[in-house]
Amino acid sequence: MAHMVETMAYAGEVPWHSVGTPVDGNMSPQEMLVAAGLDWDVSKRPAYTVDKPNCWNIVDPAGEAGFIRAPDAYFLVRDSDNKVLSHCGEGYHPFQNAEVMDFFKKFTDAGQMTMETAGSLKEGKEIWGLAKLTDKFSLGGDDEVKGYLLLNNSHQVGKAMTIMFTPIRVVCNNTLTQAMNMDGNRFRVLHLQMFDEEIHKAAEEALGISGQQMQQFKEQSEFLAKKRAKEFDVDNFIAELFQPKLLIERAKAGNSDDLPPLRDEFKRTAELVNDALHTSPGASMSSAKGTWWGALNAVTYVVDHQKRSQAEGNALHSAWFGQGANTKRKALTKALEYAKAA
Repeated sequence: MAHMVETMAYAGEVPWHSVGTPVDGNMSPQEMLVAAGLDWDVSKRPAYTVDKPNCWNIVDPAGEAGFIRAPDAYFLVRDSDNKVLSHCGEGYHPFQNAEVMDFFKKFTDAGQMTMETAGSLKEGKEIWGLAKLTDKFSLGGDDEVKGYLLLNNSHQVGKAMTIMFTPIRVVCNNTLTQAMNMDGNRFRVLHLQMFDEEIHKAAEEALGISGQQMQQFKEQSEFLAKKRAKEFDVDNFIAELFQPKLLIERAKAGNSDDLPPLRDEFKRTAELVNDALHTSPGASMSSAKGTWWGALNAVTYVVDHQKRSQAEGNALHSAWFGQGANTKRKALTKALEYAKAA
């Protein structure tokens, strides 16, 4: 698999994506920053042009005829190796890796969370840190879900820094990141101001409700674990997530003899999900076997561990920030709908 992970460090067990360098546990955010290879800064450097639209040069061509300073145009450059990460305007403020990771310090010092992983994606264009919270719950006594805090900062114009609450199912390391209301489980800030104390306070206030979010997800999970999932409904559930037009075509067909052919890609995905229903880690637990909690986690398991996004080229990026995250968010919504109708 072609990963977009540039550098990464992790404490504890090998992550589900099997990438990164192992480090000792209980690291401070700054120690994790260094271990993950994130101890570099980003600077804005002026762009120069030959008087042609969008024809920019990062190097000052001093003395060369025709080159002028491009108005309101800068490059975002990684200082450690002069790698160009993006371009921006005058009003863009880069958030440095060190100050972003320092957000975790207050919480780790207070024993409210421990650093789990950190790293960079897409050649340094995105960085992340993941910390484990003290919040957790169990279904059926042995199906444990723990709370985490995921921070993602982009060194690309148009993308915000995001801090979000994410539950993770321990038995299979399923990241249920997007299983919460998107407005309620994350804090976003655009790069239009300095990363100052006001941002720290606003983020802390927004994340102060993580306990409420964990309780909400616990109630949703318990509800799904009590509701039996019929095979026909699960098939429709999978189709709604991965080939929604199929249901419309089936309804028009009217009988099984005229059913439209399944796309090969969907057939493979459906097979993976159905197999995960019975064989993925935790599938035989009482909370999951034959329930909508099991159906939800079968989809999540396939998205996180088996289905690879060719467009994005990376399971981790897709599962946390890309198409995989969107699929998981939709999966919870649909699973709850089916469970309520059961």
